[in-house]
Amino acid sequence: MAKLRVGVVSPEREIWSGEADMVIAKTVDGEIGIMPQHAPVLGVLVEGGVLRVKRDGEPELVAAVHGGFISVADDEVSVLAEVAELGSEVDVAAARDALDRAQASIEANQEDSDAAIEAKRARARLRAAGEEV
Repeated sequence: MAKLRVGVVSPEREIWSGEADMVIAKTVDGEIGIMPQHAPVLGVLVEGGVLRVKRDGEPELVAAVHGGFISVADDEVSVLAEVAELGSEVDVAAARDALDRAQASIEANQEDSDAAIEAKRARARLRAAGEEV
């Protein structure tokens, strides 16, 4: 069966690269699932999304992805994230603390857009780590 070549990068580093059977990402137009022979696509990733990379016979790779782009062409998937973190790298206690602080700021000021973004990022990090949010 054909495979996808996948690369996930952020400005800081290469997060992951390898072969996959399917990639699932959340874009501003909704969730997209990509399999081999997918039509070319360019999508804008949402803030606080979770990227899933399914590999036959291996555990699913999960990453918190905060903004950026996904590009698909010729069985190659490129994820260019503003910020990204593998679920296995997430400091769960720090993510929960960040979520608590962001929610307290939102309760104090409903129009605190920075706190709303921080809450989305913390929730994505927790979901990527396999935690309940």
